[in-house]
Amino acid sequence: MTIGIDLRLWNQTGVGRYTRNLVFNLLKIDKNNKYVLFVRKEDFKDVENQISKLKTPNWKLKIVNVPWHSFKEQLLFPQILNRENLGLMHFTYFSVPVLYKKPYVLTVHDLTLNHFKSGKSSTRNFLIYSLKRNAYLYVMNRATKNAKGIIAVSKATKHELSDHMNVAENKIAVIYEGVDASVLKETKPLIHEPYILYVGNVYPHKNVESAILAFFKAKKPASSKFVFVGKEDFFYKKLREKIQKLDKKKQVLFLGFVDDTSLSSLYKNANALIMPSLMEGFGLPVLEAMANKCLILCSNISSLREVAGSSALYFNPNDIADIADKIEFAFSDEDKQEFIQKGFIRSKEFSWEKMARQTLQVYESRL
Repeated sequence: MTIGIDLRLWNQTGVGRYTRNLVFNLLKIDKNNKYVLFVRKEDFKDVENQISKLKTPNWKLKIVNVPWHSFKEQLLFPQILNRENLGLMHFTYFSVPVLYKKPYVLTVHDLTLNHFKSGKSSTRNFLIYSLKRNAYLYVMNRATKNAKGIIAVSKATKHELSDHMNVAENKIAVIYEGVDASVLKETKPLIHEPYILYVGNVYPHKNVESAILAFFKAKKPASSKFVFVGKEDFFYKKLREKIQKLDKKKQVLFLGFVDDTSLSSLYKNANALIMPSLMEGFGLPVLEAMANKCLILCSNISSLREVAGSSALYFNPNDIADIADKIEFAFSDEDKQEFIQKGFIRSKEFSWEKMARQTLQVYESRL
């Protein structure tokens, strides 16, 4: 079988990390199928250099200068795919060309856009946002309806697909994500004051402003910090502006994007990772932090409970006093090793190799 995989988000965070690990592990374990990997021109050399290290012959790269969420994606991408005589195509993100009629599998990471404004669209005027959102809903409805199989990254996402998109449950396979070895390195501390850590974007549904207010409210060491790691964008700039008015002691630090070695150090030396989201598909930073023996403070939403189990301290994301209470615990002298050890043990249940093997089973069962 010839299988196509959409790698256009190769160098993005989140979906990019998922896609990279999927490809690396599939090519290691699958010696029977051939793969056509669709990449952007600017990523071609990086993808080629990385995959060539595997020394496996069953793949080729195809350059596609087709942005996601574009008219080109809807009109030109299907023509490019049709030329490759694919037995199956895997779209690793919801942005699927609705004119593509051949068999495909779709990965759904979350349905956040069904519930919250998110991304660049939410910064535009109401009319433009409404048009963008309606386009998303149309594409998502068609993509889930016509897919041979759907991979959900959590049971919570599976339930969302079933409840809100009317997708039959037997069409959905739940396949969890894993932890990169590059995020598990032994490194020196980058920050020497006590701190709690947030990793990811700060879209509205991430609820970070509540966490910041809780941080200022909590009793904690005078030298303590709230450290943000995430690629600079419109929402980070807006958050900085708000923090400048609130943070008189310069306790909030914005580090921007960091490499995996630095990220490992930040996890390992934090008093806790905090994830105050109102909704998540999976919550990869929680898993990465657990694997680095970092205490977890997070919302009591189903997807995060699915990842962290009994190893996290949960709070009501709409209750600032509750969040502050958990932050106080992170900075206290109380013993936290039971939570940390539980999280570390639980993190061993997740792996990218397992994800790739289960994904391969989906491929083979859908034809």
